[in-house]
Amino acid sequence: MNIKLIAIGKTDNKSLQTLIDDYTKRLSFYIKFDLEIIPDIKNVKNLSESQQKEKEGELILSKITPTDQLILLDENGKTFNSVAFSAELQKKMNSGIKTLVFVIGGPYGFSDTVYAKANGKISLSLMTFSHQMVRLFFIEQLYRGFTILRNEPYHHQ
Repeated sequence: MNIKLIAIGKTDNKSLQTLIDDYTKRLSFYIKFDLEIIPDIKNVKNLSESQQKEKEGELILSKITPTDQLILLDENGKTFNSVAFSAELQKKMNSGIKTLVFVIGGPYGFSDTVYAKANGKISLSLMTFSHQMVRLFFIEQLYRGFTILRNEPYHHQ
Protein backbone atom coordinates (compact mmCIF):
# COMPACT_ATOMS: atom_id res chain seq x y z
CA MET A 1 0.00 0.00 0.00
CA ASN A 2 1.07 3.58 -0.66
CA ILE A 3 0.11 6.52 1.51
CA LYS A 4 -0.23 10.05 0.21
CA LEU A 5 -0.87 13.18 2.27
CA ILE A 6 -2.25 16.14 0.33
CA ALA A 7 -2.11 19.61 1.89
CA ILE A 8 -2.80 23.11 0.63
CA GLY A 9 -0.06 25.74 0.83
CA LYS A 10 3.62 25.39 1.59
CA THR A 11 5.08 25.20 5.09
CA ASP A 12 6.60 28.62 5.83
CA ASN A 13 8.23 27.73 9.14
CA LYS A 14 11.70 26.24 8.51
CA SER A 15 11.79 24.45 11.89
CA LEU A 16 8.46 22.75 11.18
CA GLN A 17 9.63 21.82 7.68
CA THR A 18 12.79 20.24 9.11
CA LEU A 19 10.69 18.08 11.46
CA ILE A 20 8.27 17.16 8.67
CA ASP A 21 11.24 16.09 6.53
CA ASP A 22 12.66 14.05 9.42
CA TYR A 23 9.43 12.10 10.02
CA THR A 24 8.85 11.69 6.29
CA LYS A 25 12.29 10.07 6.02
CA ARG A 26 11.61 7.84 9.04
CA LEU A 27 8.26 6.79 7.58
CA SER A 28 9.90 5.79 4.29
CA PHE A 29 11.46 2.77 6.04
CA TYR A 30 7.96 1.33 6.56
CA ILE A 31 5.86 2.34 3.58
CA LYS A 32 5.92 4.35 0.36
CA PHE A 33 4.81 7.82 1.46
CA ASP A 34 4.32 11.02 -0.52
CA LEU A 35 3.54 14.49 0.77
CA GLU A 36 1.92 16.47 -2.02
CA ILE A 37 1.53 20.21 -1.57
CA ILE A 38 -1.09 22.08 -3.58
CA PRO A 39 0.00 25.72 -4.01
CA ASP A 40 -2.13 28.37 -2.33
CA ILE A 41 -4.87 29.76 -4.57
CA LYS A 42 -4.05 33.21 -5.95
CA ASN A 43 -6.32 36.20 -5.27
CA VAL A 44 -8.34 34.54 -2.49
CA LYS A 45 -9.34 37.99 -1.24
CA ASN A 46 -11.64 38.21 -4.27
CA LEU A 47 -13.31 34.85 -3.50
CA SER A 48 -16.05 33.99 -1.07
CA GLU A 49 -15.43 31.21 1.46
CA SER A 50 -17.47 28.75 -0.62
CA GLN A 51 -15.72 29.75 -3.87
CA GLN A 52 -12.35 29.16 -2.21
CA LYS A 53 -13.46 25.73 -0.95
CA GLU A 54 -14.71 24.84 -4.45
CA LYS A 55 -11.42 25.87 -6.11
CA GLU A 56 -9.38 23.97 -3.50
CA GLY A 57 -11.73 21.00 -3.91
CA GLU A 58 -11.13 20.89 -7.66
CA LEU A 59 -7.37 20.89 -7.07
CA ILE A 60 -7.63 18.16 -4.41
CA LEU A 61 -9.79 15.92 -6.60
CA SER A 62 -7.42 16.39 -9.56
CA LYS A 63 -4.73 14.64 -7.47
CA ILE A 64 -6.85 11.54 -6.81
CA THR A 65 -7.42 8.46 -8.96
CA PRO A 66 -10.68 6.46 -8.94
CA THR A 67 -9.05 3.59 -7.03
CA ASP A 68 -7.63 5.79 -4.24
CA GLN A 69 -9.21 5.57 -0.80
CA LEU A 70 -9.79 9.17 0.32
CA ILE A 71 -9.74 10.07 4.03
CA LEU A 72 -10.24 13.67 5.11
CA LEU A 73 -8.61 15.16 8.18
CA ASP A 74 -11.66 16.92 9.52
CA GLU A 75 -12.64 18.30 12.93
CA ASN A 76 -15.85 16.24 12.77
CA GLY A 77 -14.08 13.01 11.90
CA LYS A 78 -13.59 9.86 13.96
CA THR A 79 -10.98 10.10 16.71
CA PHE A 80 -8.42 7.41 17.46
CA ASN A 81 -5.74 6.89 20.04
CA SER A 82 -2.38 5.91 18.55
CA VAL A 83 -2.85 2.16 19.02
CA ALA A 84 -6.33 2.22 17.47
CA PHE A 85 -5.00 4.31 14.57
CA SER A 86 -2.23 1.75 13.95
CA ALA A 87 -4.91 -0.99 13.91
CA GLU A 88 -6.89 1.07 11.37
CA LEU A 89 -3.78 1.34 9.18
CA GLN A 90 -3.32 -2.44 9.38
CA LYS A 91 -6.97 -2.97 8.43
CA LYS A 92 -6.53 -0.71 5.39
CA MET A 93 -3.38 -2.60 4.35
CA ASN A 94 -5.13 -5.95 4.75
CA SER A 95 -8.06 -4.82 2.60
CA GLY A 96 -5.85 -4.52 -0.48
CA ILE A 97 -6.09 -0.76 -0.95
CA LYS A 98 -3.40 0.36 -3.38
CA THR A 99 -3.22 4.03 -2.33
CA LEU A 100 -4.57 5.56 0.86
CA VAL A 101 -4.88 9.34 0.49
CA PHE A 102 -5.26 11.65 3.48
CA VAL A 103 -6.11 15.31 2.90
CA ILE A 104 -5.64 18.39 5.05
CA GLY A 105 -8.07 20.99 3.72
CA GLY A 106 -7.71 24.71 3.39
CA PRO A 107 -8.63 27.29 6.05
CA TYR A 108 -12.39 26.78 5.55
CA GLY A 109 -12.39 23.00 5.25
CA PHE A 110 -13.65 21.03 2.26
CA SER A 111 -16.19 21.57 -0.49
CA ASP A 112 -19.32 19.43 -0.63
CA THR A 113 -17.86 17.72 -3.70
CA VAL A 114 -14.79 16.58 -1.73
CA TYR A 115 -16.97 15.40 1.18
CA ALA A 116 -19.10 13.40 -1.28
CA LYS A 117 -16.02 11.70 -2.75
CA ALA A 118 -14.45 10.86 0.64
CA ASN A 119 -14.39 7.34 2.06
CA GLY A 120 -14.04 8.61 5.63
CA LYS A 121 -13.01 11.39 7.99
CA ILE A 122 -10.65 11.38 10.94
CA SER A 123 -9.96 14.03 13.54
CA LEU A 124 -6.59 14.45 15.23
CA SER A 125 -8.06 16.42 18.13
CA LEU A 126 -10.98 18.51 19.29
CA MET A 127 -8.51 21.40 19.47
CA THR A 128 -7.67 23.57 16.47
CA PHE A 129 -4.11 23.51 15.11
CA SER A 130 -2.49 25.46 12.28
CA HIS A 131 -2.60 23.58 9.00
CA GLN A 132 1.20 23.57 8.96
CA MET A 133 1.42 21.92 12.39
CA VAL A 134 -1.20 19.32 11.46
CA ARG A 135 1.14 18.08 8.72
CA LEU A 136 3.84 17.35 11.28
CA PHE A 137 1.43 15.83 13.83
CA PHE A 138 -0.17 13.58 11.24
CA ILE A 139 3.08 12.34 9.69
CA GLU A 140 4.40 11.64 13.19
CA GLN A 141 1.24 9.64 13.96
CA LEU A 142 1.69 7.62 10.77
CA TYR A 143 5.27 6.88 11.82
CA ARG A 144 4.13 6.02 15.35
CA GLY A 145 1.44 3.74 13.92
CA PHE A 146 3.97 1.72 11.96
CA THR A 147 6.34 1.43 14.92
CA ILE A 148 3.40 0.09 16.97
CA LEU A 149 2.57 -2.45 14.27
CA ARG A 150 6.21 -3.61 14.30
CA ASN A 151 6.42 -3.66 18.11
CA GLU A 152 9.29 -1.20 18.03
CA PRO A 153 10.20 0.80 21.15
CA TYR A 154 9.02 4.25 19.96
CA HIS A 155 5.52 4.25 21.48
CA HIS A 156 4.99 3.83 25.23
CA GLN A 157 1.67 2.79 26.76
